[in-house]
Amino acid sequence: VWIFGYGSLVWRPGFEFTSRKVGFIRGYSRRFWQGDTFHRGSEKMVQHPVTTLLFDFQACTWGVAYEVRGEQIAASLEYLNMREAVLGGYDTKLVKFHPQEKDAEEPILALVYIATPQNPSYLGPASEEDIAAQIIVSSGCAGHNIEYLLRLADFMRYFCPQAEDKHLFSIEEALISILPCLYYTEESLEET
Repeated sequence: VWIFGYGSLVWRPGFEFTSRKVGFIRGYSRRFWQGDTFHRGSEKMVQHPVTTLLFDFQACTWGVAYEVRGEQIAASLEYLNMREAVLGGYDTKLVKFHPQEKDAEEPILALVYIATPQNPSYLGPASEEDIAAQIIVSSGCAGHNIEYLLRLADFMRYFCPQAEDKHLFSIEEALISILPCLYYTEESLEET
């Protein structure tokens, strides 16, 4: 079984796997339109955005597919169903995953978790500036939401430099404009 991750699963799957591949799925774009009241938010805050996928015929979303085998299958699906479905409000779908590797053969069928507008935690569209402002004040048991955004942006830059994710990088840019102190270099720290 293959499992495709496009949010925190790209750096913190939380389950054992046999192999992993960087690649993309077609027909979806990543959006910070899902609320999270557990991992990256709390019941006290109204909005705490994390990613979901939006059907978008012309788009593709980059991430990581994990191969699980044998006893890993039941354990990983049990973990993910709690993490993504019960706590996160996501539904599961099968998608065609296209590995980044040059010698990759046919696409791989992979399981993916997607939040839909019908779920009660769905936030829907907002400006990148509003989403960045919400991220700044959101944290939960898995850590601060700023970490979620920055790790995802770093993953895209390092593993998928050819890919565009305007939504993700616009939110990161808005966050930087709100909190420029997050990006001090060692030189600027030495000068102060």
